[in-house]
Amino acid sequence: MCGIVGYVGSRPVQDLLLAGLSKLEYRGYDSAGISVIADGHIDAVRAVGNLSALEAKLDPETRAAAGGSVALAERPATTGIGHTRWATHGRVSEENAHPHYDSGDRVHVVVNGIVENYMELKERLIAQGSVFTSETDAEVIAHLIAEHYSGELATAVRAAYAELEGHFAFVAMSADEPEVLVGARKECPLVVGCGEGEQFVASAVPAFLAQTRRVQYVENGELVVLRPQGVTITTAEGVVVERGEQTVDWDEQTAEKGGFDTFMLKEINEQADAIADAISDRTARGDGVDLQEEGALDEAILDGVGRIVIVACGTSYHAGLIGRYAIEEWARVPVEMDIASEYRYRNPVVGPGDLVLGITQSGETADTLAAMRLARERGARVLAITNVMGSQATRDSDGVLFTRAGLEIGVAATKTFLCQVAVIYLLGLRLAELRGELEPQRLAELVGEVKRLPHCIDEVLRGMQAQVEPVAEAYWQSEFFLYIGRHVGLPVALEGALKLKEISYIATDAYAAGEMKHGPIALLDDSTPVVCVATESPVLEKVASNMQEVRARGARVIAIATQGNERIAQQADAVITLPAIDWMLQPMLAVIPLQLLAYEIARRRGLNVDQPRNLAKTVTVE
Repeated sequence: MCGIVGYVGSRPVQDLLLAGLSKLEYRGYDSAGISVIADGHIDAVRAVGNLSALEAKLDPETRAAAGGSVALAERPATTGIGHTRWATHGRVSEENAHPHYDSGDRVHVVVNGIVENYMELKERLIAQGSVFTSETDAEVIAHLIAEHYSGELATAVRAAYAELEGHFAFVAMSADEPEVLVGARKECPLVVGCGEGEQFVASAVPAFLAQTRRVQYVENGELVVLRPQGVTITTAEGVVVERGEQTVDWDEQTAEKGGFDTFMLKEINEQADAIADAISDRTARGDGVDLQEEGALDEAILDGVGRIVIVACGTSYHAGLIGRYAIEEWARVPVEMDIASEYRYRNPVVGPGDLVLGITQSGETADTLAAMRLARERGARVLAITNVMGSQATRDSDGVLFTRAGLEIGVAATKTFLCQVAVIYLLGLRLAELRGELEPQRLAELVGEVKRLPHCIDEVLRGMQAQVEPVAEAYWQSEFFLYIGRHVGLPVALEGALKLKEISYIATDAYAAGEMKHGPIALLDDSTPVVCVATESPVLEKVASNMQEVRARGARVIAIATQGNERIAQQADAVITLPAIDWMLQPMLAVIPLQLLAYEIARRRGLNVDQPRNLAKTVTVE
């Protein structure tokens, strides 16, 4: 989720970079930095903290007192790159902040994303004399470009790009070519802003919208060369791509939403990238999972775990419910699930040998923090799963798994939920690996399926609006919805129902489908829409029977199903289909149409989905 920006032209570059970074700070705010070319030398300044820390460090008096050069703005620098970081590899420190550079300080890069094969590349480069100064995977790109450099930056970037594996976007510059920037994209976003005698490149349009509305989008697998006089886009093999400019007709608020009408819709559409950030380096070796992160998690916390207790609230609770199924299925560790707001009031039995997972998006949820502290006081090890570095949860735990979802502005959680589920999946697979509960072939197969998730999510998002809109149009005026599911589909139903309640204010209930005949079926009549999570699973036959029970009472069934399942399609009034993936991972896809269904219904009812009534993003009180 890091933000990158670059400029080449005739204007002083420092203020342009800082202005661009200020519009990208939502993508990362644990450190920031800029590099500019002046007099054949690249000058870099980096700082830990949000953008204000970098701005303070760039102050002329501050730099002079620290023995640095004069303020960058006073030097004839008209080419530069900037970065605001959301740490995914390496602790938060000035050394790990971007831009990164090669041993000769001639090539500087800013990177968003993950380099999966960085270790093998780093070992080779070190053997050839490169000296690394950070713990990050991103630094390897600078050294690799320098290794290939022989007078033309674009050629060196193309050669380096061919060796890189992962998902990333980066921009590079060389002191030897002061009027050239070269960008490259693999999965992560990159967009060019076109000016007169100047060009911009960034992770998102808001970074340069105040300067130009003319844009060119860099597609996956492409490189872009920027010079003051123009832009050249090529394939990875160097074939020139002809692409015209587009004019962005956005105001600044719309730009911050990435062109989407609302932050919620923007964040729903960011989910593929968010999941890629959450999983990529942790699944890089392919035959297993690595969770150990310096300064965040020592995997020794997982040794000798006899029981896991998950404490969470709201959407995070639903993520934990999915995790319970996965951990018990794969690692064969008993898992107890608790609503954090109830946990400490029932005098829970917890202590040494237990691992308590506290799931909190903000890291500040009062009830979850209280439950974590109680467990720790009684001798349990506590692992926080959170999105926010430096939050209270990171201080009240023995280890942290960061979800890496980036800033989420919409009150109703979307991408943070998916990232929580993804991280718990990784935890379940790592526990299974450590305990020897999965055969190596099955473990590698599941890791491969997890690595497919960003692509599957992207596929779902591309085609889902067309499937969801007719359903929303048919049922947006309904005053009651029922959601049902079984096994791992139940938490999806619970989360889908919560989304509809949160932003549409429609009375909605969610039940385990097998419980329908124990009371809830009395609620049904021919005006009731029933949303049924009916993706592939070992209990799908049971779910199909429950759908028949519902339809027999006249209710309208909206099924969430796996592509190709004709039986489910025949038993529903409307069906929304999803790509096939391992059944335990289906919740990651199945929740997306439910997010969009709630969104479309709320919008048809004229409601503000980003700021639903009576709710706040972070619950810091009981």
